[in-house]
Amino acid sequence: MTQYIEQNIIIPPHLEGKRFDQALSWLWPHYSRTRIQQWIKQGKVTANGEKIRGKDLVQGGESIFLRAELIEEETWGPEEIPLDIIYEDEAILVINKPPNLVVHPSESTPCHTLVNGLLARYPELIQLPRAGIVHRLDKDTTGLLVVARQVEAHHSLVEQLQKRTMGRHYEALVQGILTGGGTVDAPISRDKIHRKRMAVVPHGKPATTHYRILERFIAHTRIEVTLETGRTHQIRVHMAYLHHPLVGDPVYGGRPRFPKDAPESLMEALQQFKRQALHAKELHFLHPISQQPLSFTAPIPEDMKNLIQHLRSHYDTHHHST
Repeated sequence: MTQYIEQNIIIPPHLEGKRFDQALSWLWPHYSRTRIQQWIKQGKVTANGEKIRGKDLVQGGESIFLRAELIEEETWGPEEIPLDIIYEDEAILVINKPPNLVVHPSESTPCHTLVNGLLARYPELIQLPRAGIVHRLDKDTTGLLVVARQVEAHHSLVEQLQKRTMGRHYEALVQGILTGGGTVDAPISRDKIHRKRMAVVPHGKPATTHYRILERFIAHTRIEVTLETGRTHQIRVHMAYLHHPLVGDPVYGGRPRFPKDAPESLMEALQQFKRQALHAKELHFLHPISQQPLSFTAPIPEDMKNLIQHLRSHYDTHHHST
């Protein structure tokens, strides 16, 4: 049965002057730029009821309508990859992602990704935008992801993300001592010098991160983080912006910082933790079909749990001796 995707959106004023294909890629990040350009050329996208060209410039305020047949989004192949599926029904999947697993295939990682593993078990996902994945986690971030299995479910989950009604809570270890919780409201975009990095820049996309303290150690802090927006590397960039980068972050973390008088076991644990200490531990949203509230939790992975125990043990020893 042929399935169709339909989208209605008003282009916000701040995109004035951008090309339509650029603006729509920004507004519809779940579709590839190539796919959006194809739809424009095929007349599937209208602005105020009129056909457009990709190179036409946005004035702001245009009413955009898209109706297009869903076809295979990419030439992604199925691969047998172990998946920790913690919930499944006919509309959605919830997955606990391990470290060292890229979510989407790319030029640098064309295979061995979460998408390839999903397609091996659920081949019908090839018809959905980005194989049903509506939000992603970095390669070495662990924890919860929701995947749509139907077009209607995909629409609903994307809408919940855009309206910021999907609750995403993370746990992280950061370098240094945070004195209290707070909010980082700082726009993020690609770093102009280091193109593989993101950075806080004045005219980036709005990004808001809330954090609260769970536990303090001698020279590190364990925090809970809640996202309002979902920019690439958002938590990692925002915590580095506060000069409290995530422990082990290979891109934004710098060299490991060792507590004063740290035992060799703790120094070794910090040196061997080669990924960002970040885990997506809770996910809340409305079921896209039944509209019932759903809530999921995933335990902290063993490597992170082990590091917390080392930090806690050193903290306890230090305080008992003073």
